[in-house]
Amino acid sequence: MFAPMLTRKTALMFGAGLTLAGCNLAPKYVRPELSVPAATPTGPAYAATDAAGAIMPADTSWEVFFTDDRLRRVIRTALENNRDLRVAVANVAQARAQYTVQRSNLFPTLAASGSATYQKSPFGAVGGGLAGGTGTGGTGTGGTGTGGTGTGGTGTGGTGGGTGGTGSSVVSSGRADIYSANVGISAWQIDLFGRVRNLTQAQQEQYFAAEENRNAAQVSLIAEIATQWLTMAADQDRLKIARDTERAFGQTVKLTQDRFRIGIASELEVRQASTSYDQARSDIADATTLIAQDQNALNLLAGTTLTADMLPARLDTTSPTLENLPANLPSQVLLRRPDIASAEHQLIAANANIGAARAAFFPNISLTAAFGTISLGLSNLFGNGSQNWSVAPSVSQTLFDFGRNKGNLRYAQATRDAAVATYEKSIQTGFREVADALARRGTIGAQLQAQTSLRDNAAGAFKLSELRFRAGIDTFLNTLDSQRSLYTAQQSLLAARLTRDSNSVELYRALGGGVTTTQSPDPRPQN
Repeated sequence: MFAPMLTRKTALMFGAGLTLAGCNLAPKYVRPELSVPAATPTGPAYAATDAAGAIMPADTSWEVFFTDDRLRRVIRTALENNRDLRVAVANVAQARAQYTVQRSNLFPTLAASGSATYQKSPFGAVGGGLAGGTGTGGTGTGGTGTGGTGTGGTGTGGTGGGTGGTGSSVVSSGRADIYSANVGISAWQIDLFGRVRNLTQAQQEQYFAAEENRNAAQVSLIAEIATQWLTMAADQDRLKIARDTERAFGQTVKLTQDRFRIGIASELEVRQASTSYDQARSDIADATTLIAQDQNALNLLAGTTLTADMLPARLDTTSPTLENLPANLPSQVLLRRPDIASAEHQLIAANANIGAARAAFFPNISLTAAFGTISLGLSNLFGNGSQNWSVAPSVSQTLFDFGRNKGNLRYAQATRDAAVATYEKSIQTGFREVADALARRGTIGAQLQAQTSLRDNAAGAFKLSELRFRAGIDTFLNTLDSQRSLYTAQQSLLAARLTRDSNSVELYRALGGGVTTTQSPDPRPQN
């Protein structure tokens, strides 16, 4: 038994050595140079930020970045129930399983088998020849021999003749029972040229890309929820402004109607006041519809119906996010975005596939081996002398494939080129998104100051014009225009505040966000 086991171990060790010593035909991966400037733009639109006190969203969890507890509750609910995120998680599980399947090809598949054969043959015999042999008669009256291939005995006859001898043997039924047990490997490909290893690496990179896609989906979901939540808060304020304006315009309409009845005001003034009142009523209906639609959108993103205590009542004057975000960033920070990391994993996978395509030009070496025991009786199955083994290495080389391997190689190279372009485009897109967000952030403060001053001046102008109108110094048209200007200024200031808060969310997303959920484990086996 020792010799067959030694031979089997030697063969397996030899195959493993060939695998470990095999060459890798994939091109050496080199990360492409960034196809964007070395740093984000500077200029009048970009405000400088103290880098020492700034926080990076990619280093900050969303629970810390978003400071409003109601918003955090909505995000947490969405991370548990959003169906798109569940699809992304399932895609990660699929990619991990596919990697496990592909990786198993690196190792031989061990299989055990046992069999029993029961055989009976009418031609088998034990201890004698075929039945029906002929004996030789004696010198007497001649005896007839019967039996197998043995020779009949010779009788010694007298005058009257003797009796011939009888030839005989034992006739067997021809029954044979054969038992066997084997352990072996079948057609294990010895990866001398790295084909299986490169396919395994490509599948592993696909798994990593799926992980990054899940992270990107989470960051986008969080940003979309925050933006929608802020939009609902702004629509709540818009509804309040419209209602306040409706009451103010309603009082103006009543005043002009009273003045018209006593002949002080004209019907034109009544009509002009009524148009502003009706516009405010229309805005109330529109804002009410938008709030309902905002809630529907949040319910869809959250994957469930949100309770009233999780929804905003108004847009707070303070931002619901951390505000000390960076500016003047190096472009290297873009590499931390999940979508860009996913594109790079796809590029590495395409690079590995080139190695697999190149390996197809070389011989395919495989090994089939088995070790077992065989006997004619079950009790002797594992006895001495019953062992048997076989080792069957094989080599095959394609001579003519009419361009199949060459076409596969060209396809893999073209796929790699497309992956490079996709990776570079992802970086360019990310650079543009970050630059746009920084440009908006650099000017939103000045815009808010101007809009606040505009609102205050419009409110002061309306009060003065109303007093002058009541005193008979100014016309009603000036008062009406001042009232309309105030309404517009209030809406513009609200829009600017929404832009400021939404800009923080967009910068959070553009810089990669912060992912704190448990990552899928490394698919590689742990020692």
